[in-house]
Amino acid sequence: MTQPPKERAPRVLVTTPYLEPGGEVDRMLREAGLEPVFARRADREAAGTTLARCVTDVAAAVAGTDPFSAEVIAAAPRLRILSRCGVGYDNIDLAAATRHGVAVTITPGTNRVSVAEHVLALMLNCARRIPQNLTAVRGGGWTQESGRELHGATLGVVGLGSIGKTVARAALALGMRVVAHDPWLDEDFLKETGVQARPLAGVLAEADFLTLHISLDETTRHLIDAAALRRMKPDAYLINTARGGVVDEDALADAVEEGRLAGAALDVTEHEPLPDDSRLRALDSVLVTAHIGAATVEARARSGAMAARHVIDLLAGRTPEHLVNPGYAHAVSAAGAR
Repeated sequence: MTQPPKERAPRVLVTTPYLEPGGEVDRMLREAGLEPVFARRADREAAGTTLARCVTDVAAAVAGTDPFSAEVIAAAPRLRILSRCGVGYDNIDLAAATRHGVAVTITPGTNRVSVAEHVLALMLNCARRIPQNLTAVRGGGWTQESGRELHGATLGVVGLGSIGKTVARAALALGMRVVAHDPWLDEDFLKETGVQARPLAGVLAEADFLTLHISLDETTRHLIDAAALRRMKPDAYLINTARGGVVDEDALADAVEEGRLAGAALDVTEHEPLPDDSRLRALDSVLVTAHIGAATVEARARSGAMAARHVIDLLAGRTPEHLVNPGYAHAVSAAGAR
């Protein structure tokens, strides 16, 4: 008798750039009976292919910051889940995913420590102007300009979620005073730590260092605009490790150039990589790192493993954790009823 053809394992597209064939995520997916397919952006560009062409026969995707637009999602009729490594999902057309019955998940908490530590590093580099001093010494100089202590300074936190809380605790340990703004404040956390709640205007006005930990949507795009920057102290620093679009970069450049703000440290920019003609590149007191806040071995391992578990759970018929569009199930039910 002729044996029936063996059913093909569901394919899982992996676009997250730091996940590699043979790694832990690859092993997790294969052990669950799935077939990982790696098509990271650099690989796609080298092969001259597009993301839309890569998704045509996949059941799931473990995604980085690739743009899963409505067109890409429409090109993936078998797609059931987009599992995002990270907490931001502004690169995914959430309405389109929901409409097509595609679950979208994130990996909150996995990069909390790494991002918080990067915030501290950026603050210290601003306060002591370490990059500028290193450049001067390499050029033969030996300048000893005065820096600032973090101890006794006021840290303003906009967005008191998991990362914001971790940053606040670290700042308190350094002897900083912390004020915070969040529409959904955790009163128990405030009582436990002594962090003081403020309206946004109050945080802007009081902060010696302002750190942003909010998602990007239409309510937060350019939240830190020219008007917000005018509320800040002229000797204050802005730190952004959230999303680049939260800050109006032209307004920021104006404020620094005109001496209305001491400087800034950005790990995220509105367009990444930072364009060659960006005004920020020419400003000595603006530090820009290449979106490396979560780029630690530990955070990447946690994020990749959680994203893989979300895929495995959903394809096995279980509801994955950290869904951002629970309404996707209605589209699935409606499709099944037709």
